[in-house]
Amino acid sequence: MSNFRKTRSRYGTYSTQWDYVQDRFGEKELLPFSISDTDFMIPEGTINVLAESVKRGFFGYTRWNHLDYKKSIQRWFQQEFTCGLEAEWVVYSPSVIYSLSVCMQLLSQAGEKIMTFTPCYDAFFNCISENQRELIAFSLTNHEERFSIDFAALEKVFATERPAIFLLCNPHNPTGRVFSEEELTSLIQLCNQYQVAIISDEIHMDVRRPGKKHLPILTFIDQIDVPVVLLSSASKTFNSPGLGGSYALFPEVALREKFLRVLKGRDGLSSIPYPALLATMDCYNNQKKWVEELNQTIDENLLELKKILAEDPRIHFEIPEATYLGWIDIKELPFSMDDLQTVLVKQEKVAIMKGETYGPEGKDYLRFNLGAPREKIVDGANRLMRAISYLDKK
Repeated sequence: MSNFRKTRSRYGTYSTQWDYVQDRFGEKELLPFSISDTDFMIPEGTINVLAESVKRGFFGYTRWNHLDYKKSIQRWFQQEFTCGLEAEWVVYSPSVIYSLSVCMQLLSQAGEKIMTFTPCYDAFFNCISENQRELIAFSLTNHEERFSIDFAALEKVFATERPAIFLLCNPHNPTGRVFSEEELTSLIQLCNQYQVAIISDEIHMDVRRPGKKHLPILTFIDQIDVPVVLLSSASKTFNSPGLGGSYALFPEVALREKFLRVLKGRDGLSSIPYPALLATMDCYNNQKKWVEELNQTIDENLLELKKILAEDPRIHFEIPEATYLGWIDIKELPFSMDDLQTVLVKQEKVAIMKGETYGPEGKDYLRFNLGAPREKIVDGANRLMRAISYLDKK
């Protein structure tokens, strides 16, 4: 567990979260709990694989379209989710958001509607708008910080808005929901009925609480009568987004070939970064134990955060079913988010994302990244509580 216990500096790595925290919060050298990467090194075995590749020194154009790469992804989905994939479904992509952008272009026309559950990952907003599509936001139902889907209301929106695509994020960012078999089956039925294509972003699939089982959308492939694509990456789990690389899973041959024509022909992205290739294969083939230790660490961090926040009964926080992101309800506090952020940044020197970043449903929330050693989590939570205490006394 040393990888998850020891605090190591990320300064000087050009880290978006650490070195460039000023870009989002206006101050340098804040303790950050912001964007969703972690403060953990990649697995030691993967470091050794990458170190050996550096020693060899060859970094030419690299092929992704081979069974070593595809079978590592197949293996992971079978091992972790009991989800069978065909090797030919696997396609490399530089990032999940790149895949989302291209799939929107292939599955809808400019001006058509994309529906998703909100609050949602903030990159979805820009991706949809910059592709000249219209966002249809469907708010998850919040009952005492447990988020669910009102399917009767959802069907009415399907019938009136007629979206071209449903963009699913499962596990859900920022609420941490792991959608159940019943929920996913009901959603698929609606998409079939109204002929709505499904794009499922499942990048948070590996970080879950004990007993919570993730069901990839392709588990239900025999029930789906519309175009469907699953987007994911090893990078969220293993903290390797700086290496580049993700993948998309296309069961439908025609859609897969269209994607490849854009990837290779239009955008010239036929070569995967060699380190990304090696890291994905090693992580999926050899690093299950590392993920178990990661999840144990996040579980402990969440319990620690909940204990600290419970000192103030006005703060409402439920441990999420998945992700390393805490979604903290502060609506009962008697001061504004702007006032709180000012004290957090200027006085406590801590950067915690305001929930409105993820849509209007998040205006009374903070999103707190728990992907770090326990010492940092306790420090950040205590700074938050001190900021609240300071404002109470003003």
